[in-house]
Amino acid sequence: MRRISAILLLMMFFGVSCKDKSAPKEAEATQETEVVKEVVETPKTYAEISIAEGGEWIDGPRDHKEYSGGTSFKNVTSLKVPEQHTDHSWYIRYEGPGWESSKVGYRLYLDWRNAIDIFGKVTDEMVLSQVGQDGFDSYHELQSWGMDILKAGKSMGIGSLGRYDGTEVLHFNEVDSTFANVENMANMSVVNVDYFGWKTMDDKIDLKSQLSIQPDSRMTKHTMTPSKAISGICTGIVKFDGIDLIQKESDTSDWAYIATYGEQSLVPDNLGMAVFYKKSTVEQVVEGPHDHLVVFKPTTEAVSFYFLGAWEKEKDGITTKEGFLTYLDGLLSELNNNTL
Repeated sequence: MRRISAILLLMMFFGVSCKDKSAPKEAEATQETEVVKEVVETPKTYAEISIAEGGEWIDGPRDHKEYSGGTSFKNVTSLKVPEQHTDHSWYIRYEGPGWESSKVGYRLYLDWRNAIDIFGKVTDEMVLSQVGQDGFDSYHELQSWGMDILKAGKSMGIGSLGRYDGTEVLHFNEVDSTFANVENMANMSVVNVDYFGWKTMDDKIDLKSQLSIQPDSRMTKHTMTPSKAISGICTGIVKFDGIDLIQKESDTSDWAYIATYGEQSLVPDNLGMAVFYKKSTVEQVVEGPHDHLVVFKPTTEAVSFYFLGAWEKEKDGITTKEGFLTYLDGLLSELNNNTL
């Protein structure tokens, strides 16, 4: 009997010991299953403005100033453009603010030209933070992310603003001051530009410009608000020899577009460009010396239009004129049905 009791006691002792030794492992396993890994969501749109630092303003060629000896760039959310800043001053990285989606990137020359250029992308990742870090001319050659694909020349590029005087487009040669800021939100990125004292002909006005882009879209929405109702404020698409203008509008719908398609990139290869506008806001569509122009009616109300570039080398890009026109017609239908 004593032997049986001793055996039972030994069995209980070893049972408890074994259970105690396994408890930490069970607890450890439980803790491992409760670990939640942080999910980092990649941005779907991006806007920035980046300025040089570490240098100084010096006299440059053509009687204008240059920012010389810059050691690095820093991103800022807002900027008052220095009075001495002009084209090729080397002060603002890639010469102005930029904005992008997974499809395409754009930049605004934040100087007297006030033209908008296109960055063609071969990736769907956000790339603007890399552009121009190694020199102002590098993005004119194909990089791992893509390249600058549009030669704006004396035009407004695509979707920018100017004033048509009946003969030529007047740019932003005379402006008292210019302010720009950028915003990055979950569902869009925005560039705001305020021009104070823009002088053309006998008029001097303030002008607000807002450029916004949404995820997975090629389209930029451009909203402009003048302080005074003047004639001739316009937007457009740069003209190239041998590239025909395409127009589409409907008698029963308000939205319409102008577009071009063909070998009109710097590569050169196929590039499609388009501007969508409300007919009720437009005075005329006309040919300027360097642009296909959409001229707006005089107003002090906010006026919105859209523009886009579609490069054949972009990821899953549009590679034919027929495909581009089908794409544009789909967007036009969405605009006219208020579903965009």
